[in-house]
Amino acid sequence: MIYRREVDGLRAVAVVSVILFHAGFTWIPGGYVGVDVFFVISGYLITTILVTEQMQGRGSLLRFYERRARRILPALFVVLAACLPLAWHLMLPYQFKDFAKSVLAVLTFSSNILFWRESGYFAAATELKPLLHTWSLAIEEQFYVVLPLVIMAVWRFGLRPLTALLVIVATASLGLAEWASFKGIVVANFYLMPTRAWELLIGALVGIWLLQRPAPVGRAAAAASVLGLGLILYGVFRFDRSTPFPGLLALVPTLGTALVILCGSAPGGARRLLSLRPVVAIGLISYSAYLWHQPLYAFARLAKPEPSQRQLLFCGLIVATLVLGWLT
Repeated sequence: MIYRREVDGLRAVAVVSVILFHAGFTWIPGGYVGVDVFFVISGYLITTILVTEQMQGRGSLLRFYERRARRILPALFVVLAACLPLAWHLMLPYQFKDFAKSVLAVLTFSSNILFWRESGYFAAATELKPLLHTWSLAIEEQFYVVLPLVIMAVWRFGLRPLTALLVIVATASLGLAEWASFKGIVVANFYLMPTRAWELLIGALVGIWLLQRPAPVGRAAAAASVLGLGLILYGVFRFDRSTPFPGLLALVPTLGTALVILCGSAPGGARRLLSLRPVVAIGLISYSAYLWHQPLYAFARLAKPEPSQRQLLFCGLIVATLVLGWLT
């Protein structure tokens, strides 16, 4: 598939939002929506790859899973290995036991289920969990297992039935998320695949659309990409921990991301900002930076529960996150 700098720019917006939010900066209360941006991007990229290979008659489950393993596992293993001695040194026995459970859950891509059963995402105790952020990786990996099987099973009927099926599943998933939000089923709604699948499927549907039609490049498309970036930033700066999420309100950052992906090839617009070299550079290391930030924060909080210069400490940790992300 054609490389798009602005998509890496979107990754940068997503990872910086999450990193700043988890650092505890109050001026970015909705930074957690960066994960939702990642979900849409992942759905777009993976579906584009899978459908393109099916169109070309060279679809292979083994090759797909091998590529995913090469992409995801090396940096993940490095981070886990770095966490072990720090956890042994800084954690109390009961904390280390919980940490060991989370390591096993990460390795089986089920950490979202583990953290759902343990506590809420915004609870104070979660700040001391070095692998809390891997819940989103678990959802993506679960998606990567299911989607190729669905595409290969339905492909014989054509692209249109596949698209219709994905629309139906996405609508049902969004409806379930909104119902759970209305009923106050907060933790399960946040962590589990059935209420998150629609976000990845929005990206999947954008990918299918762009495989069949040229990307819009006129002034209207440029304006739409700016609107999309504005929706993402609105979620980042206006949502907070009390926002019912995910549900219909999650359409703000997810549809914003879809608009940028759909119309981001248009000259000017959001592409101009997202294609800047420093922005793209952060996007290129976004996965590794995402892996590092939460362990650094959690171990710093364990080592210094009440630091005298908290903001200075976390600014240093953000720099360390980006450096380690680049190295790995």
